[in-house]
Amino acid sequence: MEDLVMTGANVDKAFWRGKRVFLTGHTGFKGSWLSVWLVSMGAHVTGFSLAPNTDPSLFEVLGVEHQIDTSIFGNINDLDALVKAMHASQAEIVIHMAAQPLVRYGYANPLETYTTNVLGTAHVLEAIRQMPYVRAVLVVTTDKCYENKEHGNPFQESDPMGGDDPYSSSKACAEIVTTAYRKSYFTTNQGGGRTAIATARAGNVIGGGDWSLDRLIPDAIRAFNSGEPVVIRNPLAIRPWQHVIEPLSGYLLLLENLFHHGDQFASAWNFGPQDSDTRSVSSVIELMAMRWHRPASWTLIDADQPHEAQLLRLDCGRAHDKLNWYPRWSLEVAIENISTWHRSHHEHGDMLALSLAQIAQHQSHTH
Repeated sequence: MEDLVMTGANVDKAFWRGKRVFLTGHTGFKGSWLSVWLVSMGAHVTGFSLAPNTDPSLFEVLGVEHQIDTSIFGNINDLDALVKAMHASQAEIVIHMAAQPLVRYGYANPLETYTTNVLGTAHVLEAIRQMPYVRAVLVVTTDKCYENKEHGNPFQESDPMGGDDPYSSSKACAEIVTTAYRKSYFTTNQGGGRTAIATARAGNVIGGGDWSLDRLIPDAIRAFNSGEPVVIRNPLAIRPWQHVIEPLSGYLLLLENLFHHGDQFASAWNFGPQDSDTRSVSSVIELMAMRWHRPASWTLIDADQPHEAQLLRLDCGRAHDKLNWYPRWSLEVAIENISTWHRSHHEHGDMLALSLAQIAQHQSHTH
């Protein structure tokens, strides 16, 4: 795909008005952005997640707990609590985002990573088996679920699952578990067919309000704000970078199609940037430093690091063709919006209003 941006379909606000949505991981970075977007369209959202694990957290900055209908702090591995909460929500749509989302944390805490990402996914799917009114389900995994031999070709949804570290392999397992549940319990020939289940594999997601440790943009913002150079591990690593609103728009379009057309869309989907925005870590940091409102710089860490793939690219042709979904913001626009967001936060701006304005800007983007 060339630099020319194709606008594609907008999220259908009318579809989401009044929909009952059960969202795991609503306290996280992506979950908080999605929560306020859903509420802004009139959806009734029940969130189920552990408490926020960063300070500050986007969940608290946006007041997500007071925006959505019901916010529950709970563990997806507590099946009884999960079933009770999902049943009370009477959800028509389930979005499973709760996860241990960090590669380096996975190296340090492998059992927690597998428990959350593999067994947690199985618990969510098992709870859905007991909910006759659930029509559409999205399980969010990652682009790192693929067996990455770094051959340079963009990954397609049909490529083998893999992963050489606990986080990546746990997400590959989550994909396999979801496929097994779909085929065993939710297809017409198995007595199912009422619930359509898809998975989504997004690229490296960036955006305002991410304060996670061991992520490039949050690490850069912390360093820039303190007047220190950001320390980076792997400057030549190439990743598909995209603003958080991009994949979220894809998730919502996919769920609309799952709800209306069921099994035609019940499979795996890639959501990534245009090819020109699959770039190196160093180029992203240089962009961020140029657009920051104070002097900013970076330096290289002088220590051995756990293995991470050097090259990762996504083929999103299926989402283009079947969902009419296209990325709208270049990496430059994404970085500019992140800088604007964090500058406003530093100046005590209305972050909910700004976040919703950025969503509206994205949806009205035409070039």
